[in-house]
Formats: sequence, C-alpha cells, structure tokens
Amino acid sequence: MALKATIFKADLQVSDLDRGYYARHALTIARHPSETDERMMVRLVAFAFDADEMLAFGRGLSSEDEADLALTDHSGAIDLWIDVGQPDERELRKAAGRARRVKLWTYGGRVADIWWEQNRGSLERLRNLEVFRLSGEDGKALATLADRTMKVEVTVQDGAAWVSAGERTLRIEPLRLKAAAEA
Repeated sequence: MALKATIFKADLQVSDLDRGYYARHALTIARHPSETDERMMVRLVAFAFDADEMLAFGRGLSSEDEADLALTDHSGAIDLWIDVGQPDERELRKAAGRARRVKLWTYGGRVADIWWEQNRGSLERLRNLEVFRLSGEDGKALATLADRTMKVEVTVQDGAAWVSAGERTLRIEPLRLKAAAEA
C-alpha cells in the first residue's frame, strides 16, 4: 500500500517590499512521504518570493513534468515555473521551453554546490532560467519551523527574507547563482 502525503496548512502573510506586494495566502501543502520538512519549507519560501494569487503548488514529487510551483495566466500558459532541489538538467531544459520564466531554488549545503558545478555549463545556456541557492544552515533552520498548522510571516526586502513562525524569526538570504537574461 502506498503511503499518502501529509497535509500541512499554512497561513502565509507576505510583505514583499521589493515588489510592492502585500497579501495573505491560505495554503494547503501536500508533503510527499519522501519529502523532508526542509524541502517543503524551501517550497514555501520560494512561494513567498514570487507570491501571487495565481501561483499554485504542483502535485509534488510523484508528478514528473510538473513544476513544484507554477504561475499560469488565464489561458493556461505558464508564466513562471519554480522547481526546488537539484533536478535533472534535462527537466530544467524542458521547463525552460514550456514557461516564460523558470526559477530553481537549490539547498542542501555541499550537495547543492556539487550539483551546481556539475550542471552549471549546460544551465548557463538557458536564458530564462534563474538559479538561487539557500545555505545549508538556512535550509535546516527553515525545517525547524515546519508544523502541520503554521502561521508564517515573510517579509522580503533587498533580496533577503525574514521568516517568522511562532516565536522564531529567521533571516534567509538566497545567493543568486544565475540571473535570467533580460527579455
């Protein structure tokens, strides 16, 4: 019998001073049995950085050829495809062909660094791809905030985020490994 996803509820308040975006999102996040709290929370932070009422979580790790997060327009065209982790380079090439913009959030410390060095050359050619890296410490700290019912506040300013849940506040500063080419 297959294990079922664990459902998390997040009341996410986003104050993005960089984009002038301020909104509350009631999110339901399905965490696949093989997904860690760290990965799930990186997905939540990725959501906060590009929060929009049309941004939605994908079906998760069990669904190949689907983004972890996707922003589609009313016609169904994919404006933004967001993946988390260290995906296969071929999957990112496919995403770059399907979406106007693609963002990748890597995490995991040295593992992420090794993955980037192995894939950097081919990923540099994808003009619409932007790659961010969270430090191993940031990823682990985010994992400690995971709770089945969360109230999370994220303030984004100057490319960094302050993530608050309960009594804890973390400063997350993603490193941009690759910028997308100007359109």
